[in-house]
Amino acid sequence: MKKTTVKYPFLTEDVEIYERENGHKIVLAHKEGDMANVSTWVRTGSINEDDNNNGISHFLEHLMFKGTHKHKAGDFDRILEAKGAIVNAATWKDYTFYYVTLPKGENCKDLNLAIELHADMMLDPIIPEEEIGAPFDLNDSTVTDKRERHVVIEEIRMRKDQNWTKIYNECNFNMYSKHPYKRDVIGTPEIISRVTRDEIMNYYQTFYSPENMTTIVVGDFDKKEVLKKIEKEFDFKDRKNAPKRIFEIDKPTDKKKIIENSAHVNTTYFMYGWLGPMAKDIKGTICMDIISIILGDGTSSRLYQNLIEKQPEPIFNMINSEHYQFKDGNNFFIQANCKPEKKDYAIELAEKELSNLIKNPITAEELLKAKKKIKSRFAYSAETVSEIGETIGYYMTVCDDLKLIEEYLKDLEDISIQDLNDTIEKYLSIDNAVLSVLVPEK
Repeated sequence: MKKTTVKYPFLTEDVEIYERENGHKIVLAHKEGDMANVSTWVRTGSINEDDNNNGISHFLEHLMFKGTHKHKAGDFDRILEAKGAIVNAATWKDYTFYYVTLPKGENCKDLNLAIELHADMMLDPIIPEEEIGAPFDLNDSTVTDKRERHVVIEEIRMRKDQNWTKIYNECNFNMYSKHPYKRDVIGTPEIISRVTRDEIMNYYQTFYSPENMTTIVVGDFDKKEVLKKIEKEFDFKDRKNAPKRIFEIDKPTDKKKIIENSAHVNTTYFMYGWLGPMAKDIKGTICMDIISIILGDGTSSRLYQNLIEKQPEPIFNMINSEHYQFKDGNNFFIQANCKPEKKDYAIELAEKELSNLIKNPITAEELLKAKKKIKSRFAYSAETVSEIGETIGYYMTVCDDLKLIEEYLKDLEDISIQDLNDTIEKYLSIDNAVLSVLVPEK
């Protein structure tokens, strides 16, 4: 078993990474205190879906909690929550992860129990038909089943009614031509209503493979004992690894693309989207984070100050910017809600602020303030076992390299105004933008 260590900022001991012969990775991080976090990050999400099974990753996440050959549905939550645990999971484009945060117990008794149950759930889900619910016709109004298939479909329908979801999905879809990132992670009612147990189990057996899994334990424990425990409980037997998949990276549009839709809304929504650097490009990712903070993060940002605070008459209800990190290329967004009759002027003002990032360059004061905010967030992410576990999972799964965290603070400090200008010119041209607009119905 191959061992490497990483100097994780703000932790008192090096993080230990073990890679087993089958490819399964185990990460152990020391954090003083009574709490512990156990998680497994699976290198699969909507990135491994197509038009026929979109949403299967999220559906499977729900079904992983529905029992194993050792424990019936509900046991996992019931047993651990009785120990004071928080149990949950999440699905996104590049990953699905499952976690337990709990008091470790005397002599780490409850931590060991959590590892046993967590491993059992990850390696032996039975996904019973009675928990899934039978496939059905969406047009059949007589179906009143409340099992998991219907729970997920209702979740999809609720999200589809959210205005920000509508505008994000339209923007995201049009930012890509081929890459699976274009699809909504949660999927569609049509697919979830008809997907079979065999298809779900085949997806599980394909992508929940040793090489695709990273198990992370954070807390104050004997590392040798916990390592031995994980090796024992995570017995993959002869499970094969998933086939390697490399996706063609989409190029940004070379001419601003505008998509306008209408809905039963009272105000106008719009969102700009750009393709950015890969998540493992730490310098590029940090630059985008800084730009997002300066441009549209909080009440001191340029967008808020210039388009809300200093406007002679109200035009915007809100406007901000966001930066999402993905394995095959990050996304940068400007999103706004404005008065319908001021839509064209609002878009003009937003584009002016974007161009002003170059015409009125970022100042040393703005850069310093943004760096301080990022440092503060980074330090906060090392305060709890849950935050540490999520950060490690992100770097191991999305960036493929936890070593990148060692120099993060130095890389942040080294960013210059010229670096930011170069990043803006490379990624944030208005010609490379997708603009999604949602207006009130006539």
